[in-house]
Amino acid sequence: MARSPGESSVSPSASLRGTRETLSDPELESLGSDSEVNGFPAERRTDKYGFLLKTEVDGETQEALPVDVLRQREAKWLDMLGNWDKWMAKRHKKIKLRCQKGIPPSLRGRAWQYLSGSRVKMDQNKEKFKELDTMVGDPKWLDVIERDLHRQFPFHEMFVARGGHGQQDLFRVLKAYTLYRPDEGYCQAQAPIAAVLLMHMPAEQAFWCLVQICEKYLPGYYSEKLEAIQLDGRILFSLLRKVSPVAYKHLSKQKIDPILYMTEWFMCAFSRTLPWSSVLRVWDMFFCEGVKIIFRVALVLLKYSLGSSEKLKSCQGQYETMEKLKAIDPKYMQENFLIAEIVELPITERDVERETLIQLKKWKEEYGELQCKSPPRMHGAKAISDSDPWSHKPLEHSPSIILPLHMASKKNREQKLMEKEQEKLRAKEAKEREKEDKEKRKLEKKKSKGKGDQSNGGVKEENGGEGERDHRQEPGQPLMPNKNVKDTFKVHQSNESLCSKESEDTYL
Repeated sequence: MARSPGESSVSPSASLRGTRETLSDPELESLGSDSEVNGFPAERRTDKYGFLLKTEVDGETQEALPVDVLRQREAKWLDMLGNWDKWMAKRHKKIKLRCQKGIPPSLRGRAWQYLSGSRVKMDQNKEKFKELDTMVGDPKWLDVIERDLHRQFPFHEMFVARGGHGQQDLFRVLKAYTLYRPDEGYCQAQAPIAAVLLMHMPAEQAFWCLVQICEKYLPGYYSEKLEAIQLDGRILFSLLRKVSPVAYKHLSKQKIDPILYMTEWFMCAFSRTLPWSSVLRVWDMFFCEGVKIIFRVALVLLKYSLGSSEKLKSCQGQYETMEKLKAIDPKYMQENFLIAEIVELPITERDVERETLIQLKKWKEEYGELQCKSPPRMHGAKAISDSDPWSHKPLEHSPSIILPLHMASKKNREQKLMEKEQEKLRAKEAKEREKEDKEKRKLEKKKSKGKGDQSNGGVKEENGGEGERDHRQEPGQPLMPNKNVKDTFKVHQSNESLCSKESEDTYL
């Protein structure tokens, strides 16, 4: 991507200079703030994503998700976002599956912030964006940014007006990044990334999300010599041999460098290539699983565009092959087909890392050490969360739509009710135990009193059929004083136990 005027060309990145034309297709440019000038009626109509429609039948005819299913998914995501650290630590696989199904549109912006760790980054630097926003940027970057503003999604209602709030926020975000990372500055491919983020969140949140993409997900992609994107082009081409040998052989035969077709795919995260519904689904998985999703999308498109002898009949030369890759058949980019293929493709983080080491070794042999000293790449939300201990601090919510407390904290109320019921049960059980203990003590007192009376009166005991005896009638047995009642009771007990033992032995 073109970076600044008067830049010197340095091999092997010389082929990447002057590619501004790719990102500034005249057909995509907005001609002004008046929608009629752009070919739209005065009364604007948009699709569900905010893109202007020229006709009533215009736009994607994607089958809508049933409302009840959407509401269920929203409830599940609200629960996850409310207990994010717990879910990330113990149930990350479930988060991954839900990202593959698609994040509900109403929660997509918040979910991207939590997945990318940008929410934590913003909390760590609370006043940083405001500080950068008030600063004056470098004129060389500001000039390039201003020229690129109207090229970013000119048919979206947020960016259709020159100088509108969308373009103003986009300028603020991109300018802030050049001040935050003056060593990198501005790269044109950052503009569509920032624009997509602004469609889902305010400027400050979009800025920190952009920082995470540039530092954690795609480090080195937007550096001066674009070495990281060239390295990933080699990795992609090597992985293609495993996924589609036919496409690999054809591209090798035509000597088509991966940089020629994958640069915009990777640097813009397919935001300029796929239908919008597919873009959002790909980004959902990208924020969760990392750059391997970008590799998978590219491999699926190459496989189905060039992966059979029939498809190669119309690609006899370099020009025909490049034209086919610039105009991929829409059925291969359709949301349901593409997402299913991405999920099933057996390319893992380990495959990407192993191939990275191989290609990095080859790069060093050819060109020496990488000049861009970017941090290591993080493969998705789990890796980012584990790398930052601060992220395990409970996150504070700041939703754009605040629900009433009785709706927002339904689950908390249920938990409190359950706790109260359990406390009541425990208290009731404790009272019952106390009552039982009291009754036992009363019975023991009554028994001891009754036995004391018997020792003073006539004590009857069974002794092998000898009949009843009255101690008062025995001539040699004087009456016992009260102080020896207990001793007499013990003797009586021992005699009774002996008798019962003898009778038991006799029975046996």
